[in-house]
Amino acid sequence: MNTAGHSEATAHRGLELTPFRGLRYDPDRVGSLAAVTSPPYDVVVRPDGLHHLEAADPHNIVRLILPQAATPSARNEQAADTLRRWLSEGVLTTDPEPGLYVYEQRDGDGMLQRGIIGALRVSDPAEQVVLPHEDVMPHIVADRAALMRATSANLEPLLLTYRGDDATAATADLIERTVEQSPLLATTTEDGFHHRLWSVTSPEDLTAIQTGLGRHQALIADGHHRWATYRRLRAEHPSPSPWDHGLVLLVDTARYPLRVRAIHRLLHDLPVGDAVAALEGHFRVRRLEVPLPEALDTLADAACTGNAFLLAGDGAFHLVDHPDPDLLTRTIPADRPEAWRTLDATVLHATLLEHVWRISEDSPAHVAYIHDTAATVEKAERDGGTAVLMHPVREEVVRELARQGVTMPRKSTSFGPKPATGLVLRALDL
Repeated sequence: MNTAGHSEATAHRGLELTPFRGLRYDPDRVGSLAAVTSPPYDVVVRPDGLHHLEAADPHNIVRLILPQAATPSARNEQAADTLRRWLSEGVLTTDPEPGLYVYEQRDGDGMLQRGIIGALRVSDPAEQVVLPHEDVMPHIVADRAALMRATSANLEPLLLTYRGDDATAATADLIERTVEQSPLLATTTEDGFHHRLWSVTSPEDLTAIQTGLGRHQALIADGHHRWATYRRLRAEHPSPSPWDHGLVLLVDTARYPLRVRAIHRLLHDLPVGDAVAALEGHFRVRRLEVPLPEALDTLADAACTGNAFLLAGDGAFHLVDHPDPDLLTRTIPADRPEAWRTLDATVLHATLLEHVWRISEDSPAHVAYIHDTAATVEKAERDGGTAVLMHPVREEVVRELARQGVTMPRKSTSFGPKPATGLVLRALDL
């Protein structure tokens, strides 16, 4: 690690958000802003969703965040070439002055989220400024780092949350005032979400935001691998450098609570019949001949009293609950808090995958992570694998474990709504 950068970082406490010159699509050069956006890279269901996005517009951002080529190095080189070409052609243009960005998302069901996008100082875990709550997979961090090195850009913001108070009242007021003005952009994406973006460039407003946030810590809601990537790349570059900061969206969940959803697993090489047979004597299994919404309701009821999962892939659903207590005692580490040991994700990882099914969660060849419930079931049925459907964890459990410095098993939660990728980027060499 670069010791100069480490010493400089530890001299600070709290969130340090810096203005930057946003890189944005020129709406006159693309079909529509909605057609060039994408969900975050790890939410895109591949290959179906990837092909759909590529076909939506030749300039869709997915060509940067998930470039397609024969080798990893070729993919990254392709992304870098594409970014350079779009810049030279004026498809992407740089805002004239540095700013922070107010970002709003709204859907038709009453969900409203507003936050601030900026370049956040990358801090070390010991500072407890940015709190992770999940483990990361090294191969994904390496993949994202190679892409960022090649493009010299932060292509999509992480989603971080903080709990606003009197210190951030000025920031909250500024956000409310800003959204009354005409936005830089407004678009509605295919999922029904309305997106609006504003730039904040006034020195007084910027100072007010930075002062309020400087007394707070943030929880990583989405983007653990990208945050770990920021930390790796910061360590590679002598400080000060643009790599000392990374692109984030900060949301005050005291004002704008997030939705917390589960991330499901797709076990490629395990047919449902084999998965169910292996559970005999370890868990109770009940076959449900009901539609998906009713099966999820049954899962929610079962989750109120203990660990519960839904297996799918053979045209039905199998409710898995009532684990053998002795099995849990043997397979789950005892040196963690009770709240961690009783998580569904912990039981899935330590007991079901490692002990019962003998599957390594570290291998993408064996396990895929999918956010969309119906898509997980459909892929399992089509491919002959097993979908493991999870019930979401409450946000307060996530935050409390993070404050204790206890990380949850990887891909335990899905906070949302996630920021759309492609509305504003950060180029590190501009």
